[in-house]
Amino acid sequence: MGSEVLYLSRADVEKVGLPMAEVITAVEAVFREKGEGRVEMPSKIGIHPAPDDFLHAMPAYVASPRAAGIKWVGNFLQNRARGLPTISGLVLLNDPDTGLPMAIMDCTWITAKRTGAASAVAGKYLANRDAASLTIIGCGVQGRSHLEAMLVQFPNVRLVNAYDRVRANSERFVREMQAIHRVHLVAAAGYEAAVRDADILVTAAEILKHPTPVIRPEWIKPGAFCMAVDFDSQFTPEATGAMDLVYTDDVAQMEYYRTQGYFRATPAVQGDLGEVVAGRKPGRTKPEQRTMAMHLGLAIEDVVTAVRIYERAVGQGNGTRLLL
Repeated sequence: MGSEVLYLSRADVEKVGLPMAEVITAVEAVFREKGEGRVEMPSKIGIHPAPDDFLHAMPAYVASPRAAGIKWVGNFLQNRARGLPTISGLVLLNDPDTGLPMAIMDCTWITAKRTGAASAVAGKYLANRDAASLTIIGCGVQGRSHLEAMLVQFPNVRLVNAYDRVRANSERFVREMQAIHRVHLVAAAGYEAAVRDADILVTAAEILKHPTPVIRPEWIKPGAFCMAVDFDSQFTPEATGAMDLVYTDDVAQMEYYRTQGYFRATPAVQGDLGEVVAGRKPGRTKPEQRTMAMHLGLAIEDVVTAVRIYERAVGQGNGTRLLL
């Protein structure tokens, strides 16, 4: 007897219509599961066809909601010049009872949304709740998803400064996002102008093995929350060292990356976000604290998002059934 797998293209995944608020809720819940030790997630492994390009395998098992799967994802920086997405790949879900494949789906939407959601969860525990100004550095796909997620998590934000090294990208971001979100957006003139006075600072540019970071500690105001999505590519070691709290999403993976040549000058972190969400380590305790999360991207986030997409797609009759 043959079995079937549900195939969901990128268009199918987007058609499902999973709201960002639900992705944030799912990601927060799985961070709590991680903090309580109820997930299995080996450190990602990868291959590197070029120094700053990679293909990563990211498996995970989650006890609640019970789900098993793997993401095979690539990040190729030169694709932008080729008219191709820099990030691409697939998520494969397996039935945790039988091990049989259940679904294969494009990971582009999932990667963008769950990454923004993870940052919003970090902000919930590390940022001031009344944050009113947000800065986005890097005006690509992740800049867009982070703007969406942070506006869901922080409804008091009234001003967004956007900066990209390519001025046209900043201007397009402001123009397009202004039409979608009810918030005032400004294209900042440079790094320092973008960073100063930000209550929340998100950096979502390229991940580089040998970065030349520019953000200095004196630019970051007391009480700011810094969310580094691009490893240590933007924050100088002095800026990271000046933080009162620094967390990552997975300490073991950060230490693994150090052995691969990343985070060469980045100070040690105090723990991972799951411990904070589970109440095992403290989040922000004072309004004036400067805090940071430096995330690497976790398979548990992909799996819990993919499971919800799969369940909705089945209910909608969405996707294509393939025989194995």
